[in-house]
Amino acid sequence: MSIALIISISFINLDMRYLLVIPSIDIKNGKTIRVVQGIPELDFQEYGDDPIAMAKIWRTENAKLLHIVDFDAAIDNSHKNLPIIEQICSSVIIPVQYAGGVRTFDDAVKCFDIGVCRLTLGTMSILNYTDFIKVFEKYGPSKIVVSLDIIGEEIFVKGRKVRTGINYKDFVKKIADVGVQRFIVTDVERNGVFGGPNLDLCKDIAAISNAKVTVSGGVRNKDELMDIQKLMPLGIDSVIVGRALYENRFPCQKLWRVAESGIFNG
Repeated sequence: MSIALIISISFINLDMRYLLVIPSIDIKNGKTIRVVQGIPELDFQEYGDDPIAMAKIWRTENAKLLHIVDFDAAIDNSHKNLPIIEQICSSVIIPVQYAGGVRTFDDAVKCFDIGVCRLTLGTMSILNYTDFIKVFEKYGPSKIVVSLDIIGEEIFVKGRKVRTGINYKDFVKKIADVGVQRFIVTDVERNGVFGGPNLDLCKDIAAISNAKVTVSGGVRNKDELMDIQKLMPLGIDSVIVGRALYENRFPCQKLWRVAESGIFNG
Protein backbone atom coordinates (compact mmCIF):
# COMPACT_ATOMS: atom_id res chain seq x y z
CA MET A 1 0.00 0.00 0.00
CA SER A 2 1.44 3.35 -1.02
CA ILE A 3 1.53 6.43 1.16
CA ALA A 4 -1.11 7.92 -1.14
CA LEU A 5 -3.52 5.27 0.11
CA ILE A 6 -2.33 5.50 3.69
CA ILE A 7 -3.10 9.20 3.74
CA SER A 8 -6.34 9.20 1.82
CA ILE A 9 -8.16 6.11 3.03
CA SER A 10 -6.06 4.65 5.87
CA PHE A 11 -6.40 1.02 6.89
CA ILE A 12 -9.63 0.18 8.68
CA ASN A 13 -13.18 1.31 8.00
CA LEU A 14 -15.05 1.97 11.23
CA ASP A 15 -18.64 3.07 10.61
CA MET A 16 -17.52 4.56 7.29
CA ARG A 17 -15.07 6.91 9.00
CA TYR A 18 -11.39 7.04 8.25
CA LEU A 19 -8.32 8.06 10.19
CA LEU A 20 -6.73 11.17 8.76
CA VAL A 21 -2.94 10.89 8.46
CA ILE A 22 -1.32 14.32 8.34
CA PRO A 23 2.28 14.71 7.09
CA SER A 24 4.41 17.09 9.12
CA ILE A 25 6.93 19.45 7.56
CA ASP A 26 9.30 20.76 10.22
CA ILE A 27 11.26 23.85 9.16
CA LYS A 28 14.45 25.32 10.60
CA ASN A 29 16.60 27.88 8.83
CA GLY A 30 14.50 27.44 5.73
CA LYS A 31 15.11 23.69 5.49
CA THR A 32 13.03 20.61 6.15
CA ILE A 33 14.33 18.77 9.21
CA ARG A 34 13.55 15.91 11.57
CA VAL A 35 13.95 16.77 15.22
CA VAL A 36 14.28 14.57 18.30
CA GLN A 37 11.65 15.22 20.97
CA GLY A 38 10.75 18.43 19.18
CA ILE A 39 14.01 20.11 20.23
CA PRO A 40 16.30 20.86 17.26
CA GLU A 41 19.37 21.33 19.47
CA LEU A 42 19.21 17.71 20.64
CA ASP A 43 19.57 16.25 17.21
CA PHE A 44 18.23 16.94 13.77
CA GLN A 45 18.56 15.64 10.27
CA GLU A 46 17.87 17.61 7.13
CA TYR A 47 15.45 16.17 4.59
CA GLY A 48 16.20 18.37 1.62
CA ASP A 49 16.62 22.10 1.24
CA ASP A 50 13.16 22.91 -0.04
CA PRO A 51 10.04 22.64 2.18
CA ILE A 52 7.95 23.93 -0.72
CA ALA A 53 8.97 20.98 -2.90
CA MET A 54 8.24 18.65 0.02
CA ALA A 55 4.74 20.11 0.36
CA LYS A 56 4.18 19.45 -3.35
CA ILE A 57 5.34 15.86 -2.91
CA TRP A 58 2.87 15.29 -0.08
CA ARG A 59 0.12 16.80 -2.21
CA THR A 60 1.06 14.42 -5.03
CA GLU A 61 0.87 11.61 -2.48
CA ASN A 62 -2.76 12.67 -1.87
CA ALA A 63 -2.40 14.29 1.54
CA LYS A 64 -5.57 16.07 2.67
CA LEU A 65 -3.89 18.44 5.15
CA LEU A 66 -0.32 19.55 5.89
CA HIS A 67 1.06 20.32 9.35
CA ILE A 68 3.87 22.89 9.23
CA VAL A 69 6.06 23.50 12.29
CA ASP A 70 8.34 26.55 12.29
CA PHE A 71 11.01 25.83 14.89
CA ASP A 72 12.76 29.16 14.45
CA ALA A 73 9.52 30.93 15.34
CA ALA A 74 8.71 28.54 18.19
CA ILE A 75 12.07 28.99 19.89
CA ASP A 76 13.00 32.64 19.37
CA ASN A 77 9.82 34.14 17.84
CA SER A 78 11.63 34.70 14.55
CA HIS A 79 9.35 35.08 11.56
CA LYS A 80 12.03 34.61 8.90
CA ASN A 81 10.32 31.47 7.54
CA LEU A 82 6.95 33.13 6.90
CA PRO A 83 7.72 33.74 3.20
CA ILE A 84 8.27 30.00 2.85
CA ILE A 85 5.01 29.28 4.64
CA GLU A 86 3.22 31.69 2.32
CA GLN A 87 4.70 29.96 -0.74
CA ILE A 88 3.61 26.57 0.58
CA CYS A 89 0.07 27.86 1.07
CA SER A 90 -0.04 29.21 -2.48
CA SER A 91 1.63 26.13 -4.02
CA VAL A 92 -0.77 23.42 -2.84
CA ILE A 93 -4.54 23.25 -3.00
CA ILE A 94 -4.95 21.57 0.37
CA PRO A 95 -5.25 23.26 3.78
CA VAL A 96 -2.10 24.16 5.69
CA GLN A 97 -2.09 23.93 9.47
CA TYR A 98 0.64 26.03 11.11
CA ALA A 99 2.42 25.84 14.46
CA GLY A 100 5.25 27.88 15.89
CA GLY A 101 5.83 31.30 17.42
CA VAL A 102 2.27 32.63 17.34
CA ARG A 103 2.36 34.59 20.57
CA THR A 104 -0.03 37.50 19.98
CA PHE A 105 -3.26 38.42 18.25
CA ASP A 106 -1.28 40.24 15.55
CA ASP A 107 0.88 37.15 14.95
CA ALA A 108 -2.27 35.10 14.36
CA VAL A 109 -3.74 37.63 11.94
CA LYS A 110 -0.48 37.69 9.98
CA CYS A 111 -0.53 33.89 9.61
CA PHE A 112 -4.08 33.84 8.31
CA ASP A 113 -3.30 36.71 5.94
CA ILE A 114 -0.57 34.65 4.21
CA GLY A 115 -2.94 31.74 3.60
CA VAL A 116 -2.72 29.47 6.64
CA CYS A 117 -5.99 27.62 7.11
CA ARG A 118 -5.69 26.64 10.78
CA LEU A 119 -3.46 27.60 13.69
CA THR A 120 -2.30 25.34 16.48
CA LEU A 121 -1.73 27.47 19.56
CA GLY A 122 0.14 26.26 22.61
CA THR A 123 2.28 28.94 24.23
CA MET A 124 -0.24 31.71 23.61
CA SER A 125 -3.07 29.77 25.22
CA ILE A 126 -1.09 29.67 28.47
CA LEU A 127 1.20 32.71 28.56
CA ASN A 128 -1.03 35.19 26.71
CA TYR A 129 -4.50 33.96 27.51
CA THR A 130 -6.12 37.35 26.79
CA ASP A 131 -4.92 37.38 23.19
CA PHE A 132 -5.76 33.70 22.82
CA ILE A 133 -9.38 34.44 23.68
CA LYS A 134 -9.40 37.33 21.18
CA VAL A 135 -8.06 35.06 18.45
CA PHE A 136 -10.46 32.26 19.33
CA GLU A 137 -13.45 34.60 19.33
CA LYS A 138 -12.45 36.05 15.95
CA TYR A 139 -11.70 32.84 14.09
CA GLY A 140 -13.59 30.13 15.99
CA PRO A 141 -12.94 26.45 16.78
CA SER A 142 -12.61 25.32 13.18
CA LYS A 143 -9.62 27.62 12.68
CA ILE A 144 -8.02 27.46 16.13
CA VAL A 145 -6.86 24.29 17.87
CA VAL A 146 -4.79 23.92 21.03
CA SER A 147 -1.52 22.00 21.01
CA LEU A 148 -0.32 20.31 24.17
CA ASP A 149 3.35 19.39 24.59
CA ILE A 150 3.48 17.18 27.66
CA ILE A 151 6.20 15.55 29.73
CA GLY A 152 4.81 13.39 32.49
CA GLU A 153 1.69 15.39 33.33
CA GLU A 154 3.24 18.84 32.87
CA ILE A 155 2.73 21.16 29.90
CA PHE A 156 5.82 22.68 28.26
CA VAL A 157 5.83 25.79 26.05
CA LYS A 158 8.10 27.96 23.88
CA GLY A 159 9.36 25.21 21.63
CA ARG A 160 9.13 22.65 24.46
CA LYS A 161 11.87 24.45 26.36
CA VAL A 162 9.95 26.10 29.20
CA ARG A 163 8.18 24.33 32.05
CA THR A 164 4.83 25.76 33.06
CA GLY A 165 4.14 23.79 36.23
CA ILE A 166 0.62 23.29 34.85
CA ASN A 167 -0.99 19.86 34.94
CA TYR A 168 -2.49 19.07 31.56
CA LYS A 169 -5.72 17.77 33.11
CA ASP A 170 -6.48 21.08 34.80
CA PHE A 171 -5.65 23.08 31.70
CA VAL A 172 -7.66 20.87 29.34
CA LYS A 173 -10.76 21.25 31.50
CA LYS A 174 -10.33 25.04 31.54
CA ILE A 175 -9.72 25.49 27.83
CA ALA A 176 -12.44 23.04 26.76
CA ASP A 177 -14.96 25.19 28.63
CA VAL A 178 -13.97 28.08 26.35
CA GLY A 179 -15.21 26.08 23.37
CA VAL A 180 -12.03 24.53 21.99
CA GLN A 181 -13.05 21.51 19.93
CA ARG A 182 -9.69 19.94 19.07
CA PHE A 183 -6.39 19.24 20.84
CA ILE A 184 -3.12 18.17 19.24
CA VAL A 185 -1.38 15.99 21.81
CA THR A 186 2.37 15.33 21.90
CA ASP A 187 4.14 13.21 24.47
CA VAL A 188 7.46 15.02 24.07
CA GLU A 189 9.57 12.12 25.33
CA ARG A 190 8.28 9.90 22.52
CA ASN A 191 8.43 12.44 19.72
CA GLY A 192 10.95 11.76 16.95
CA VAL A 193 12.50 8.74 18.66
CA PHE A 194 10.06 6.02 17.52
CA GLY A 195 8.78 5.56 21.06
CA GLY A 196 5.26 4.74 19.92
CA PRO A 197 2.28 7.05 20.43
CA ASN A 198 1.02 7.61 23.98
CA LEU A 199 -2.55 6.52 23.40
CA ASP A 200 -3.47 6.47 27.09
CA LEU A 201 -2.62 10.17 27.29
CA CYS A 202 -4.70 10.90 24.20
CA LYS A 203 -7.66 8.92 25.51
CA ASP A 204 -7.48 10.78 28.80
CA ILE A 205 -7.56 14.18 27.09
CA ALA A 206 -10.42 13.13 24.82
CA ALA A 207 -12.43 11.99 27.83
CA ILE A 208 -11.72 15.10 29.90
CA SER A 209 -12.48 17.55 27.10
CA ASN A 210 -15.16 15.74 25.11
CA ALA A 211 -13.31 17.20 22.12
CA LYS A 212 -11.50 15.75 19.12
CA VAL A 213 -7.86 14.70 19.52
CA THR A 214 -5.04 14.56 16.98
CA VAL A 215 -2.18 12.26 17.99
CA SER A 216 1.24 13.78 17.34
CA GLY A 217 4.58 12.02 17.54
CA GLY A 218 5.93 8.54 18.11
CA VAL A 219 4.22 6.61 15.31
CA ARG A 220 6.53 3.93 13.92
CA ASN A 221 4.50 1.77 11.55
CA LYS A 222 1.13 0.95 10.01
CA ASP A 223 0.11 -1.24 12.94
CA GLU A 224 0.19 1.79 15.22
CA LEU A 225 -1.96 3.68 12.74
CA MET A 226 -4.45 0.84 12.97
CA ASP A 227 -4.34 1.03 16.77
CA ILE A 228 -5.15 4.73 16.60
CA GLN A 229 -7.99 4.22 14.17
CA LYS A 230 -9.66 1.84 16.61
CA LEU A 231 -9.95 4.81 18.98
CA MET A 232 -12.01 6.92 16.60
CA PRO A 233 -15.25 6.30 18.54
CA LEU A 234 -13.53 8.05 21.46
CA GLY A 235 -12.85 11.17 19.38
CA ILE A 236 -9.25 10.39 18.39
CA ASP A 237 -9.62 10.86 14.66
CA SER A 238 -6.29 11.95 13.18
CA VAL A 239 -2.54 11.61 13.52
CA ILE A 240 0.44 13.77 12.59
CA VAL A 241 3.36 11.74 11.25
CA GLY A 242 6.83 13.02 10.46
CA ARG A 243 9.92 10.87 10.72
CA ALA A 244 8.19 7.56 9.93
CA LEU A 245 7.01 8.94 6.59
CA TYR A 246 10.36 10.49 5.69
CA GLU A 247 12.21 7.27 6.50
CA ASN A 248 9.91 4.98 4.50
CA ARG A 249 8.49 3.06 7.44
CA PHE A 250 5.33 2.09 5.58
CA PRO A 251 4.81 -0.63 2.97
CA CYS A 252 5.41 0.28 -0.66
CA GLN A 253 6.02 3.92 0.14
CA LYS A 254 6.49 5.99 -3.01
CA LEU A 255 7.87 9.18 -1.52
CA TRP A 256 11.48 8.86 -2.60
CA ARG A 257 10.59 7.58 -6.08
CA VAL A 258 8.68 10.82 -6.59
CA ALA A 259 11.46 12.93 -5.08
CA GLU A 260 14.20 11.22 -7.10
CA SER A 261 12.33 11.71 -10.34
CA GLY A 262 13.12 15.41 -10.19
CA ILE A 263 9.50 16.18 -10.93
CA PHE A 264 9.60 19.41 -8.93
CA ASN A 265 13.00 20.61 -10.10
CA GLY A 266 13.08 23.79 -12.07
